[in-house]
Amino acid sequence: MRRPPKPALIAGGAVLAVFVIALAWFLLSTYPLGSSGPGVVVEVKPGETVSQLGSELASKGVVPSTLAFKLDTMIFGAPSITPGYFSIDQNSSYSAVRSVFSNSPNAVVIDVSPGLTIHEVAVDLAAATSDSYASAFLTDAQRAARTSAFAPRGSLEGLIGYGQYVIATGESPAHLVARMQKRFVSEAAQAGITPGATINGLSAYQAVIAASIDEKEGYYPKNMPQVARVILNRLARRAGLQMDATILYALGMDGGTVTPQMLQIHNPYNTYLNAGLTPTPICVVSSYSLHAIAHPPKGSWYYFTLVSRDGTEAFATTFQQQLANEHLAASRGL
Repeated sequence: MRRPPKPALIAGGAVLAVFVIALAWFLLSTYPLGSSGPGVVVEVKPGETVSQLGSELASKGVVPSTLAFKLDTMIFGAPSITPGYFSIDQNSSYSAVRSVFSNSPNAVVIDVSPGLTIHEVAVDLAAATSDSYASAFLTDAQRAARTSAFAPRGSLEGLIGYGQYVIATGESPAHLVARMQKRFVSEAAQAGITPGATINGLSAYQAVIAASIDEKEGYYPKNMPQVARVILNRLARRAGLQMDATILYALGMDGGTVTPQMLQIHNPYNTYLNAGLTPTPICVVSSYSLHAIAHPPKGSWYYFTLVSRDGTEAFATTFQQQLANEHLAASRGL
């Protein structure tokens, strides 16, 4: 007659089985099966703990388990993390995670601010990446312009979205351009500017051109609605816009004083000598200038000038009112 197994042996076997399962789970978490996945970008914020990092890594599919990551750091030591942006593949081993986050941030971040030209964006890219990357970016941007739904005239000027872009390791300039285009389309649509639409008598592309001039001339969001109305009023009269920002763009300048000699340059961007809009936008546009052109206030303003050091502009309907505003500006040293 067989004797039943002793309880101690059963308990011991159960503990061993649990241990084996737990060990297998930990090893599979630490050294995942299969190849790594696509790269993702993880931001480490100042003061972030390793535990918080583990949660973000798990949420983005870099590691399969937050708990296993914590155990790994307890056994092998936690990486000394530095704030910044890191590019890392999904389904990475913990040794790869420790290696990446123990070093300096490896993802590039650039800020595309409203008012920048596409060449100024390229200059920032060159500083953050390389001259060759920036050069390829400009080439790809010109190529992308040929298929843009906004039908631009050979340039993506004004047709890239503003804001911060994190460039992961290995991201091509063409992919970056596509992301910038996609963001712009979304930003413009929120203002009611979509390809094929007519906005206040302008095509969608013309509306973006007008918004870019508004961006540079209004400068601050508080001025942009009334500047937009000035632009539309002048276009309605088929008169010259007479905007200094277009002269500066033609000369490749970012700010500065426009001289009488500059006003005489023969260039399609000289809105003192040429009526109507410029051939292309002159800068990256913000949601404020897009919305201002699409939804301008009512008004008969035809002129404006800076009258305060805080950026406030005064608007006038007649030239006599404009002269009075200019006199006020001069009395304030502007």
